[in-house]
This record gives sequence, C-alpha cells and structure tokens, in this order.
Amino acid sequence: MTLLLVLTTIFWGGSFVFNKIGFREIPPVTFLFLRFSLATLIMGAFCLRRLPGLNCGILWKGGIVGLALGVANLAFVLGVNGTTVSRAGFLNNLFVLIIPFLSFFLWQEKVDRWNMAGIFLALAGLWQLARGGGEGFNRGDFFSTVCALFIAVHIILVSRILRDEDVYLVTLVQFAMVAVVGAILNTVMPVEPYRIGPVSAVALLYCAVFPTVICFTLQNTYQRYTTPTKAGMIYTLDPVWSMLGGVLFLDERLSSREWLGCTLIFAAVVLPMAIKRCRERRFGINYRGEVAGGE
Repeated sequence: MTLLLVLTTIFWGGSFVFNKIGFREIPPVTFLFLRFSLATLIMGAFCLRRLPGLNCGILWKGGIVGLALGVANLAFVLGVNGTTVSRAGFLNNLFVLIIPFLSFFLWQEKVDRWNMAGIFLALAGLWQLARGGGEGFNRGDFFSTVCALFIAVHIILVSRILRDEDVYLVTLVQFAMVAVVGAILNTVMPVEPYRIGPVSAVALLYCAVFPTVICFTLQNTYQRYTTPTKAGMIYTLDPVWSMLGGVLFLDERLSSREWLGCTLIFAAVVLPMAIKRCRERRFGINYRGEVAGGE
C-alpha cells in the first residue's frame, strides 16, 4: 500500500516535466483542457457500469470539489509554464502547511507550534528563492504558490463535503468540471495556434493517464488505509521527483540560493509531518485514527 502511494508521487513528479514538454507545442490552458477532457473520457469508460448511480448529489458535490481542482490546475499550468519545474514542485508542496491554517481560520482548529515553525521555514525558503533566481520571485512562482493554496482548498472540501458517495463517480465529475473550466477559458481567451506533434501527444497522454486517472484512483483507494500524517509525508516526495526530472530531462540548474530555498521549503513541510508521525508511533495510532488495542 505504501509503495503504491509512493508510486503516485513519482507520477505526480513526472507530470511537471511532461507538462513543461507539452507546453512547447500546446498553450498551457489548452493543454489543461485537453488533458482533463481525455481523462474524463477514460474515467467515464472505467465507470460505465457505475453511471446509473450518478445523481444530483454527486453532481453537485463533485462539481464544487471539481471547481477547486480546476482553479488549482489552472494555477499549476501557469506556474509550471512560468518557472522551473524544480521551483514549482517545492512551491506546490506548501499545501501541507496551508491546510492547518485554513482549518484554523474556518473552524478554529488549533495550529501547533511545529506548523508555526514550518511556516517560518517556508517563508525563509521563499525569500531565498526570490533572491536566488535571475528574476526573483517571478510570475510562475506566484502561480505555483496559488496552486498550493487551492490544492489545500480541494483537500479540505473533499474531507468536509464528501462522505459516502461513490469515489469513482465523484472523481469522474471532478475531471469533467476541470475540463469545463478549461473549455470556458479557451472560449473567452484568445487561443494561440498550436499543433499536437508526437512529443506533445505523449506528454498529453501521460498527464491524462498517470498523474490524473491512475493517481486519483490509487489515492482514493489506498490513502484511507494510512494516517493523514503518513500520507502527507509520502506526498512530500513529489517535489523530489520533479526536481530530478528537471535536472535530468530539462537540463535545469539551480543556483546555491535556490537550492537553499528549496531545502528550507522541503524542511518546512517535512518537520511538522515528522513530529506528528513520531507522536502517532508513540501512541500507536492506526489508519482509522484510533489507538491500537482500543475498542
């Protein structure tokens, strides 16, 4: 189960590289639309026997959650297009720190001192990124940070809104909503001429299948068998794979300040997670959030 969740991080990390490659021929917003349209068709075929269970409740809840996912992915493509995949990967991962703060502002849930320490480390990392890049904290970095915010919003909406619905049908509706968002944007915005060559076609297929259909299916199926903290720690591998992909396949190079900034952001995310994970082990908390051996 853990290995399958690690596999999702590899697919997600690869999506940064393949998006960047796809943008060479296809504009980012158009790529978003095509990716989720293809993902909707694939997920629809997979859910064919489940479609009779599609009801107004699933459409409504899936639509709301899908709208947050759509904004997150719009910010994602604009971010990846405007900065390096290494910087985008670490900035996207800030969602782990944003979630407790949103929960505090919305529901007054307590933010512990380790999350506070994490946010200060993250701010220090952002400062180093701003000083290390040739353009400072650029437009792509800004959108990557906005992406982290809406990833956090999406996760909170999933946990608060969705209960006993068919996760596969909800996922299908989410994909369709993102595709609708992409279609609207491509209608109201001037569309640049583009062509889908062999390389961009492979990039599009990869992004539709692996980090979209397969990752969402694996996460919805197996994440419930571990604690949120352990899952969060596993997902911190995402920027590691995106950084390796950028270095190996896109010939990206980071300055010393950018390396320091990425390291501080990574530490900001891992530190609170590691402390919480140690507490879980100490008190024997299992995936259901219960104490081992309890009733």
